[in-house]
Amino acid sequence: MTIKVIVSFQVEEFDTFKSRFDTGGNARTEAGVTAEAFKNMDAPNNVWVIGTAPSKEAFTAFFSAPAAQERMRNAGVISAPTITFLE
Repeated sequence: MTIKVIVSFQVEEFDTFKSRFDTGGNARTEAGVTAEAFKNMDAPNNVWVIGTAPSKEAFTAFFSAPAAQERMRNAGVISAPTITFLE
């Protein structure tokens, strides 16, 4: 069974973030995570990522890994994420 994950955070600039997010697809695939990134139409530096993961534990391990944190910094993420897990 997979779960849905919704993550929201602020970025410096959406287009830069989206470009770098798209290049991280292989890392997500290896972790069993699929995701799409969207910008808030009313607040363009507010990003929403909606995806699936094998489990809450699998997503947490993937998202908290040092490599994932480095990718987020390099993509211009400037706030702590808000993460919602749905089943």
